[in-house]
Amino acid sequence: MSENLAQRAEALREQINYHIYRYNVLGDPIITDHEYDKLFHELRQIEEDNPDLATPDSPTLRVGSDLSSDFDKIQHAAPILSLANAFDGDDLVAWEERNLKRLPSNTQLDYVLEPKLDGLTIVITYENGILTHAATRGNGELGDNVTANVKTINTVPLRIPVDANKGAPPERLVVRGEILFHKDDFDALNKEQVAQGLDTYVNARNTASGSLKQKDSRETAKRNLTAYIYSIVDSDGVMLETEWDIVGYLRDMGFNVITNADHYPTLSNIIQQLPTWEAKRDSLPFEIDGLVIKVNDLSHVRELGVSGKDPRGAIAFKFPAEEATTKLLDVTINIGRTGKVTPTAQLEPVFIGGVTVSNASLHNYDQIESLDIRMGDMVIVKRSGDVIPYVVGPVTGARTGDEAPINPPEICPFCGTPLIQPEGAVDWFCPNPKCPERVFRSLEFFVSRGAMDIDGMGPQTIQALIEQGLITDEADIFYLTEEPLLELEGFAQKKVDNLLASINMAKSRPFAQVLASLGIDGIGTTVSNLITDNFDTIDDLLQSTSAIKSAEQAFIEYVQPIIDSAKGDMFGQTDGVKKVIYRLNHPNTELAPRYLSAKDVQASVKRFLKPLNETSPVSDEQLTGMLDKLVDLMQASSKLHNIEGLGPILVQNIVDWFADEHHQNLLKKMRDAGVNMQAEKKEIARTDLAGKTFVLTGTMSVSRNELKALIEAHGGKVSGSVSKKTSYVVAGDSPGSKVEKAEKNGVSIITEDELRAMISGE
Repeated sequence: MSENLAQRAEALREQINYHIYRYNVLGDPIITDHEYDKLFHELRQIEEDNPDLATPDSPTLRVGSDLSSDFDKIQHAAPILSLANAFDGDDLVAWEERNLKRLPSNTQLDYVLEPKLDGLTIVITYENGILTHAATRGNGELGDNVTANVKTINTVPLRIPVDANKGAPPERLVVRGEILFHKDDFDALNKEQVAQGLDTYVNARNTASGSLKQKDSRETAKRNLTAYIYSIVDSDGVMLETEWDIVGYLRDMGFNVITNADHYPTLSNIIQQLPTWEAKRDSLPFEIDGLVIKVNDLSHVRELGVSGKDPRGAIAFKFPAEEATTKLLDVTINIGRTGKVTPTAQLEPVFIGGVTVSNASLHNYDQIESLDIRMGDMVIVKRSGDVIPYVVGPVTGARTGDEAPINPPEICPFCGTPLIQPEGAVDWFCPNPKCPERVFRSLEFFVSRGAMDIDGMGPQTIQALIEQGLITDEADIFYLTEEPLLELEGFAQKKVDNLLASINMAKSRPFAQVLASLGIDGIGTTVSNLITDNFDTIDDLLQSTSAIKSAEQAFIEYVQPIIDSAKGDMFGQTDGVKKVIYRLNHPNTELAPRYLSAKDVQASVKRFLKPLNETSPVSDEQLTGMLDKLVDLMQASSKLHNIEGLGPILVQNIVDWFADEHHQNLLKKMRDAGVNMQAEKKEIARTDLAGKTFVLTGTMSVSRNELKALIEAHGGKVSGSVSKKTSYVVAGDSPGSKVEKAEKNGVSIITEDELRAMISGE
């Protein structure tokens, strides 16, 4: 027996015990779950292959604990075991082969597969149908009594069966499940934290655990936790033969079961499904870190028994890690086409999700401060599907004291312009529209396939044209000629001919496509179509936005003396006065859209000014003048504000972009070059959908643009956001949050087939 193997086993035991202490006692882990699993799996494999190396105190022999001294303890009806892990198809085949050796010859095994929820284990007891107590997993034998808190979770029935037609409840039923946050609920919780000026939560599972272990159940009730029940721990009188029967029985009792569970006749069928599950994990409403595969026949499960702390009849298949810990070496800056500053983490290379990651997004400097990420920190990095890797947060327990704060830079590293952080914004910006990095990013986006689609104009070509002074903005592209292009290195006659032909073809792109290509913040394909549905030409849009800007400036200039007299010592002002002053300074986002549909604008404005009038009264003359200026602004902006799907902030972005002199010159140059700046007239074949507004979400059988054109050809409208004015939400595969918003607003949700049936009159 190798001495090195014995040393490795001892080193693994020491590491694992240390990490168990950090996680369960200090509540401050310094490695990810996947990294812990790899250490644990390696130790268990060594001990299984070399039984003489196993020790009585090995962490492989015990169940982890989440017990807290703050709660009474409950003895579980049966041990709450964990599962052994598999990391690939070969591991699963080996697991099945081990099981078949313990069962009668010619045994055929079938299986139940379900997602492995990344939450907190809960054990709930019902007596004569009434929930009597609930406990955490604890150490597998004892759990923390969290009954009062569990009763606040809406997906946990207080009485079973929920449907009286399902028969009488058993005298006793003990079930096991998982408590977690749905992704949307966790995001909403963090938005609420930000709104209250509090730190955001980093890890959904840890937050769910903390939420369930609140001493005051009213605090738990404020958290929108969800419970899924997936197995029976103990019961009186419940006689079931298969795992799949258990799923059905729990559903009949009224428990929230995992709808994604399924039954498979062979292990081979399941192995074929693994890539599909890995691909769709990000589209699920909850976080999962793998799959659970269970032998279906419960008589086989009983015969297989338990190995150490793991039942042999089930196994956890773990996906490749999405998270890892590594060191933050440096922070570099990216400047986008809008001037937005994005800090990027430079990392010690680490393998995550099948690729080596050496840099990751830090989002913005407010988030860096909120998460207290410091230079030199060990950080947790996440890579999920096609999402750009990002830093989740620091591993504070690994700090040495040499870490340094990370502050926003003062000037743009590309043009030397002082950076700004607009009022109310979390991001910093380079305000210089001629910043070479902004110009490059804008041009790169403008020519891309999703924008103007100019073939042959990749990043290297753009960089060469900029360096030679041939282009300084998007419009210059349409003035390129053959002779100077032929002088560039690598530009032969055919390449130049193809490029110029592609540029010429781009001049006739639809007006909406041109708008979406300009990189205006918030204006993509959907919004650009909404704009061109309401403005026929670029001149109409320029004229309207110019009128809005003038009316906005006139209002602000008029109310400035009122604001100045009211300000005084702002620290002594009430929140109500500060809100009034803020709204007076932002009339196009805060006042005009608010009062467009008001029956009595004067009365509404008087109510709005009430906090200000209590400390610094507005005279009747000032009120009259203010109302006149506000009405002018409302009339000028009503066309944009009344476009469904355009919020006030987006309208302001549009107005500010078109009011900029640099952008006005850009548009003039493009128009003079022959770029299409006029919307095409839409042909309405029929009026089946007249008066109806649709919102599209999810993946359809055709592109959304094709579906939008179909709806408009039949008299309907398509909006980018759901409101009470929306007639229908058309939901395809993997729909987003728009479906939930539709449900909250009582908006009908239909499929693409139902939409087409509506059009055909069926």
